Amino acid sequence: MICVLGDAHIDVVVALAGPPAEETDTPARTVLGPGGQAANVAAWAAALGSRSRLIAARGTDMAAAVLAGDLARRGVELAGPVIEGRTGVVVALSEGGNKRSMLTDRGVGPRLAAVAMQPSWLDGCAWLHLPGYSLMTEPVAGAARAAAAAAASAGAAISVDLSSTAALRGYGPARFAALLTRLRPAVVFGNQAEADLAGPVPGAELVVKLGAGGVQAGGRHYPALPVTAVDSTGAGDAFAAGYLLGGVELGLRAAARAVAKMGAMP
Repeated sequence: MICVLGDAHIDVVVALAGPPAEETDTPARTVLGPGGQAANVAAWAAALGSRSRLIAARGTDMAAAVLAGDLARRGVELAGPVIEGRTGVVVALSEGGNKRSMLTDRGVGPRLAAVAMQPSWLDGCAWLHLPGYSLMTEPVAGAARAAAAAAASAGAAISVDLSSTAALRGYGPARFAALLTRLRPAVVFGNQAEADLAGPVPGAELVVKLGAGGVQAGGRHYPALPVTAVDSTGAGDAFAAGYLLGGVELGLRAAARAVAKMGAMP
């Protein structure tokens, strides 16, 4: 069982045909679907054959019901409170399958509080995966810290994704590194820029995601699998799920599946 604590929202992935034209139309291909770094990892874990549970705050709008139904159909167990408010939406601008930029509205996602956590939500978890987004915004950061402590006490391993250079800079890289030292994760994932900001984490395996260049792990470089890249949204989340289940090779296979299609979900 892989448990993931964090956001579930709606992704709008937009592949532009060219630079946006002012005051007129720009042709684009658009895909609408479930997303959020935590939800992505949980969905990919389920698709790769694991039980997975997503611990997330859910809103009360129409999108929340659609999102919950879609994740359940994908085999993700859902836990977490329903909070009055709207579901988050992220617009991902996909550039040629190799890069993407995100416009982020997290909705009720950050409002999951430690007081709402229930011990049963961590039952059976072999891994608790925490996106950095879940550790850098209150009150969800309090819930993530409480879940990490409970999971560690129950013998589960902790993994963390550094998530975002913008979030790391806003939180403070040294402050975040100190938090990681207290959490004692077994694995930390991040791209090169995120890893450079956070620095080494004592006792943790640092897995650096290099996009089309593959990954760096355990002092070794692993090349990415050959694939025609369509959209990189969610590729790092697919890799994380695969890595937690079966190591680098499964992670790279999952990432290759992710970049070969539009959207973050399997």
